[in-house]
Amino acid sequence: MLVNRQLLLPYAIPYLAYVAIASLLGDLVAPEVNYGLRVVVVVLLLAWARRWYCSLRGPRAPALSIAVGLAAGLVGAVLWIGLLTPFVDQRPTAPWSTGSFVLRLAAAGLLVPVFEELLMRGFIFRLALQWDQARRQGDRQALQTALDDRSVNAVRPGEWSWPAIALSTAAFTSGHQLQEWPAAIAFGLLMSFLWICRKDLLSCVVAHAVTNVSLAGYVVLTGSWHLW
Repeated sequence: MLVNRQLLLPYAIPYLAYVAIASLLGDLVAPEVNYGLRVVVVVLLLAWARRWYCSLRGPRAPALSIAVGLAAGLVGAVLWIGLLTPFVDQRPTAPWSTGSFVLRLAAAGLLVPVFEELLMRGFIFRLALQWDQARRQGDRQALQTALDDRSVNAVRPGEWSWPAIALSTAAFTSGHQLQEWPAAIAFGLLMSFLWICRKDLLSCVVAHAVTNVSLAGYVVLTGSWHLW
């Protein structure tokens, strides 16, 4: 079994590629091209790295995890809209073109939930847990132990600690704009709660997808493009 230092690249590279394309090409190409590139590149990277990922399923019935994820995703959408709205400019924003919207929706609903949950709850949460466990055992090189002598793929389903929740939520939040931080903190805590209660990543991925799709639907129905 590969140790965490070896697993870091497979878990992180889809996320990093998605962010890099968004940042480096954002002003150079049309939104349709930008999102199209993100979709293609991330799909290829996920296909390459899938052999090293932990299972999305846990010991409990996947059908129930999907149902719980659906419900939690709706809660997540309400939290996100409620906590983001006070911090964004309320002036009307021009809607996205149909092509841009469809590609962004595909990325937000099908890809982002997978690679982001794999990185945040699949890797960072578990790495932080293993670091915390080594630290509490008196290991003075707890981080090195967690990186070089542990594998996140060996963490028991649902296993957790407070530092794991805090650090994974902080990592998730740092990937968002400042005005999104209250919403991102609440959502990160919700995903940690799902991992602990359902003991799988499947519920987290489903919830994340439902939240993103629900947010997109809300934006279209209400014209609240400033939230997108």
